[in-house]
Amino acid sequence: MGHPAGLRAGTRYAFSRDFKKKGMIPLSTYLKQYKVGDIVDVVANGAVQKGMPYKVYHGKTGVVYNVTKSAVGVIIYRQVGNRYMEKRINVRVEHVRKSRSRDEFLRRVKDNGIKKRKAKEDGTHEMLKRQPAMPREARTVKTSDNKPESITPIPYETTI
Repeated sequence: MGHPAGLRAGTRYAFSRDFKKKGMIPLSTYLKQYKVGDIVDVVANGAVQKGMPYKVYHGKTGVVYNVTKSAVGVIIYRQVGNRYMEKRINVRVEHVRKSRSRDEFLRRVKDNGIKKRKAKEDGTHEMLKRQPAMPREARTVKTSDNKPESITPIPYETTI
């Protein structure tokens, strides 16, 4: 038995539609506007075979460098041997979605700007670095008025 080595070999689950997500593609997919410089995730949609990215780019994040009527050009860095090469792929809009990877960073930048202005007005220097969550404080559990309970599952009943 031979092993298939076609373009879509090994994509049985990667290119399949999710549970309860089959059928028509929502119109919002086509109404999104992409601009040069936007950060996007390349996620192949199995319902549309045209303009589908090659399987190695599925799930990768890149930057839009070109926008056409029904597709976008994306710059993605791909590992080739011992180096990362810049690859430019053209993908239809059905296979692209705006990345949310920078949302948290942009929110933090905005918050830090507010904190800096507030610290400048008050004259206090505030630490803007993210601090790791500290361990919880020690506490004691008293069993004098807190009796332990034994938990058992409720037996299954077939009352129709």
